This record gives sequence, C-alpha cells and structure tokens, in this order.
Amino acid sequence: MRFELTDDQVDLRDAVQALLEDLCPPEAVRSAWDGDGRVPSAWDALVEMGVLGALVPESAGGLGMTDEDVVPLLVECGRVGLPDPVAPSGYAAAAALTEALGDPAAAGSAAEWLGRIASGDVLIPVVDAAAPVVGAASADGFLWCAAEDAGPQVLVVAPDQVDLEPLQSVDGGRRPARVVRRGGEVLLTGDVARSVSVATADRLALGAAAELVGLGERMLDLTVGYVGERRQFGVPVGSFQAVKHQLADAALAVAFAGPLVSYAAHSMAHGDPDRSRHVSMAKLRASTAVRHAAAASLQCHGAIGYTVEYDLHLYMKRAWALSYEHGDPDAHRARLRDSLGLASGRN
Repeated sequence: MRFELTDDQVDLRDAVQALLEDLCPPEAVRSAWDGDGRVPSAWDALVEMGVLGALVPESAGGLGMTDEDVVPLLVECGRVGLPDPVAPSGYAAAAALTEALGDPAAAGSAAEWLGRIASGDVLIPVVDAAAPVVGAASADGFLWCAAEDAGPQVLVVAPDQVDLEPLQSVDGGRRPARVVRRGGEVLLTGDVARSVSVATADRLALGAAAELVGLGERMLDLTVGYVGERRQFGVPVGSFQAVKHQLADAALAVAFAGPLVSYAAHSMAHGDPDRSRHVSMAKLRASTAVRHAAAASLQCHGAIGYTVEYDLHLYMKRAWALSYEHGDPDAHRARLRDSLGLASGRN
C-alpha cells in the first residue's frame, strides 16, 4: 500500500509549513512558555487558511476533508513546536462532533460547535478518561468522553461547569490541567457514545504521533546543522563515524514512524476494523523513535544541548511530553498485545 500524498495534499501541507515557519519561530514558542501557551498569530493564520475547519463538513462551514488530509498538517504543527492544541480541538473534537451530526437530537448543537471551530471562535479540547487537558485554561468549552454510571456519554461542557487543577509539565508551553466536570449538555449516549469515544481517543493518540514525527525531524535537522558547523581536530564533528551512525539510526527510526502514522490516518478515514491497532502501532513507533532522536540530538550537541538558551530544548521537551500523552509506549504495547491475543509480558 502506498501513502504518497496527492498534489492537493502536498500543496496544502507546504503552505502550512511555510506559514508556520514564518509565524511560529523558536522565539514565538519561547514567548508561549512565558505567556498563556498560545501563539495567536499562528492560530489565526491557520483559521484563515481553513486548517482548524479542515475536518468540519462543508455544511457546517468547514472543508470536509478526512484524516488523510489533516494528519500531514499536524506533522507540520509538530515540526515548529506549535503549543496551541490544534489536534485536540480542530481534529479530535471536530471529528467527534461530526459523528454527532448523525443523531437528530444532537445535530443542532453539534453543527453550531462545528461552525464555531471552523471560524476559529472557539477552542474546545477533548477530555478523555479524566486525563490532563492541554490548554484547558484557554478553552471555550470541553468535549467530554466518559463512561458515566448511566453508561458511556459524550457531552459538551462549558468552562463555568468545570473545576481546573493546573499541573506541571516539562514543556512550559503545554499548560496542562486536570478537569473536573460539574455539568454539561449530553450529546450522545449508549453504543454510539462508546464508538465515538473510542474513535476520539484514537484520534488524540494519532494526532500526538503525527506531531512527534514532525518534532523528530526538526530535532535531527537542528543536529545535522550543528555537527556540520562544530569543529574538533580541524574537521566538522559530523564527519566522525560515531556521530554519523548515531544520527543515521535516529533518522531511520523517525522515517519508519512516518508511514505508520499515514497508515493509521488511512485506517481512520476509511473505518478500518483494525484502526485502533494501527493507531497504537503509530503512537508506539513515533514515541520510541522520537525519544531516540532526542537522546541522539542531545548527545551530539554536547553541553550546549542542555542549556535553555539553545532551541533544541523547546522541541526535545515537547517530544518528551507528547510521548507520554494519550498512551505511553508501554500502554500501546499492551493494547497491541491484547488486540493480537498475545500473552502479557515485556519484550
């Protein structure tokens, strides 16, 4: 199976890449650490380009695209370390609300929220299994996927219906918080809610995997540039075999993660029965590959790589945080073993 992007997908990806390189340079990411974890100029430009509404149906003011169109754009968000929660709101929440359009009782509310997502009026991240929510303090609402006493439910919850408990993160731009619900509007219940909740959790993991691929590529680009300029014994450090091999191994690991992310996006877009397994494969591979890339980049940079003044730490800390979010490698290994009917145990 080939996952080569179409000409239209390449054009959109390249346009987003150019936009983010211009509006989300390292200085903007640093400012987000000191501010509210947002880069408003980049967010507004993504809205104007239609990226936040890419998965929103045309009937609700979006572009009506699929996972295969959106996931390459999330790679570009990861490449620049964009702190704004594009994937939780513009991807996972938008997909869940699109599913809710099929329920007559939920269609009106879902359409309203989808239109506001596409227009950039709201940030509505997903709360999944009471996991920490990135950017919760800036949210205009929350899409809640939970197994309540009465059964599985999908709800839309207003900011004044939750309590937030801010949490610490190694990545100063993430702004995570634990969210406790005190009310909300029920959109879906029963088997439909269960199905939407599973798909939403998968998209959160897939979005993180896509961003991790971009982060891995960015760290390796920085490192290749550095070892090409840094000289010892009169020659570039990058000419040493040990450095070449270390970076080649890391680059190979990241390169292998990319097709798995594309495969999972294809599975999600086409309703493959094994889509959850494919998402776990992608998240597991992306997490382990990017941890490898971060370690290799840090070692090749030497002492300067440990300083907060150097840009590498912005992407390295984002990679560490994302590798644990929405299922760390151990969680996705266990999920894969269960899906394949294999005995538990560490390999």
